[in-house]
Amino acid sequence: MTSPLEQKKIKLTGPSMVTANRTWDGVVIYRTTQQGWSANLSDAAIVRTSDEARTLLGEATADDVGAIGPYIAPVELEDGGAIKPGNLREHIRSEGLTIDLLPVPA
Repeated sequence: MTSPLEQKKIKLTGPSMVTANRTWDGVVIYRTTQQGWSANLSDAAIVRTSDEARTLLGEATADDVGAIGPYIAPVELEDGGAIKPGNLREHIRSEGLTIDLLPVPA
C-alpha cells in the first residue's frame, strides 16, 4: 500500500484497489478497469502486482475529476468474485458509520 505522498514505494501484500473520496460530496469512490470511477466497490479494478498498482494509481492521480488523494488499499476476494474491503479502515469508509450516534444535548 502507499499514501498519496509516498508514491515511489509500492508493495502489495495481496489483491488491492485504488480508492479516493470525491471533493464535492465526500463519497468513497473506486478506480475501475475502464479508467473511470465508481461509488460501487464491486466495480473496482483489482491489481495484484506493483506494476499494475503504479499504472492504476498514476492514471487515477492524473484524473481531474475531483478525487481527493487516490491511494492503494487492500481488498479481499470472496469465492464467486465478490470484493470486500481488506481492512477495518476501508470497511468503515465503504460502509459508513456502523453505530447510531446519540443526539448532542442542547
